[in-house]
Amino acid sequence: MTRYKRQDPEMSRRRFINLAMGTTAAVGGVSLISALGTANPVFRLTRDKMPPLKGDILVHASNNKEGQPVRISELSTQLVRAWPMGKDENGENVIRKGDPNNILALYRFPKGQIVRPTNLDATIDGETVAYSDVCTHAGCSVADSDINAGQMKCPCHSGQYDPKRGAVVIGGPPPRGLAQLPIALQGENIVVTDFFLTFPYPYTNASEWASFKQEVEEQLA
Repeated sequence: MTRYKRQDPEMSRRRFINLAMGTTAAVGGVSLISALGTANPVFRLTRDKMPPLKGDILVHASNNKEGQPVRISELSTQLVRAWPMGKDENGENVIRKGDPNNILALYRFPKGQIVRPTNLDATIDGETVAYSDVCTHAGCSVADSDINAGQMKCPCHSGQYDPKRGAVVIGGPPPRGLAQLPIALQGENIVVTDFFLTFPYPYTNASEWASFKQEVEEQLA
């Protein structure tokens, strides 16, 4: 009688399959843990990510003036970019640039040039107007047109807007105009008087925007 039992080939196949399955499960578990560990954190609506809010002061967004209040005298038919600046939970100033979609475009046109569908009640003296500076097509920042003075053009896909007429679309692929932000003059400061009048990028409909506004208001309450 031999000292060694003959190995059953079927048992060998089973051990191999079980071992392979165990290894696969272990690798899969490690991969899942790695994926979860590197996943983006849950979005938290901090004050710097909130949209422009009533009472916010508009400040320069350009590198050399960032954070300085924008003055009416600095505005013209050339686009000036701005951020809304409000207060954090401790009452300290916070520039709401945590969400890049909060970037704004400011213009000042001679009286009579800004016409409807611009909401004239949301401008300063019918001359100074503020819009979201984020193209409604793909979220690029809009600039002054290099062809037609007094108009706006998106450098990504050639979307075109008319800031004198409510930033309506006048060319290219954008599905809708830029959202107008209601503003007023308080002393020397340009201040926000309410939320955007229509839904800005990246929202795709009024219902989404209304839900987000409600979330903001509940957090501020």
